[in-house]
Amino acid sequence: MEHDNIGIVGTGIYIPDGRMTAAEIAEKTGGIWAEEAIINKLGIIEKTIPNKEDGPQDMGMKAARHALERTGVNPLEIDLILCMGEEWKEYPLTTSGIYIQEKIGAKNAWSIDVQQRCCTTVAAMKMAKDMMIADDTINMVLVVGGYRNSDLVDYGDRSMSMMYNLSAGGGAIIMKKGHNANVLLGTHIMTDGSLARDVGVEIGGTTHPITLENIDDAFKLRIFDEKHMKNRLNEVSMKNWITCMDKAFEKSGMVKEELGYLAVLHFKYSMHKYLLDLLGLTDEQSIYLNHYGHMGQVDQILSLHLALEEGKVKEGTVVAMIAAGIGYAWAANVIRWGKAKKH
Repeated sequence: MEHDNIGIVGTGIYIPDGRMTAAEIAEKTGGIWAEEAIINKLGIIEKTIPNKEDGPQDMGMKAARHALERTGVNPLEIDLILCMGEEWKEYPLTTSGIYIQEKIGAKNAWSIDVQQRCCTTVAAMKMAKDMMIADDTINMVLVVGGYRNSDLVDYGDRSMSMMYNLSAGGGAIIMKKGHNANVLLGTHIMTDGSLARDVGVEIGGTTHPITLENIDDAFKLRIFDEKHMKNRLNEVSMKNWITCMDKAFEKSGMVKEELGYLAVLHFKYSMHKYLLDLLGLTDEQSIYLNHYGHMGQVDQILSLHLALEEGKVKEGTVVAMIAAGIGYAWAANVIRWGKAKKH
């Protein structure tokens, strides 16, 4: 029934003013990477970096305010906030969603933080839909968060070049039950626990607490098992992504050939182009975020937001958000933009 439709009311973003250029990244690598290779191979012309006041919680709050302003939604109408922001934030162990709830005046909502690395937005959107269907008291959900894992990149670590693109920003998406437009259809998510401990922050947790001896290496992202991660990802990553897309379209009662726009995270350009070719899409049916870098789970919201501004997504466009996150997780969803079809 149409009253069961879960639609997207609107989006909001927050982009910091700071920028790091390809030349500056090259300099930080100490000559390991040349500027030209960072632009052409890693696909980074420049990326966003935070200012001192750009904490992940506050960037999420600013994105939420932007979404509220653009949609005209009263924050008192929000029943639930699912915060997809990162664990690296202003104060460890503080609750980001509850903080954002207070700052935007969503006094009737309750909030919870969810986390699946760069898949969190797609996962949170599925959770929002499922919770609205299951609970009569939840009619509007704000999915929101901020990201600045760019702080954790060690540019001198050759094995971490896949994460030189990490940047900063905030995103928000408002979803509503019975909103018969921009309907979220099927979602499919896969995880592979064999990769759960291949990447992370090595020093700063309970296993390797910070000491005077290791403080210079604290809170830096590291690949713990580079050989295993590369071999395993080469074996399963693209296959899992395509499976997620196939299953998401199947759950939506559609075929993948109907796809009109791909909201995809930032990664090296050759992989971006390969994926578009594999799906039969043109460059105009996606946005390569080479002026933004990789804002983690904000990328999908940013891509959709930019596509709407540029007219790449319009009435009737079938959108797929796809993501992959360390751990490892893969996810895809399907959204039909515009007025919902009659049942």
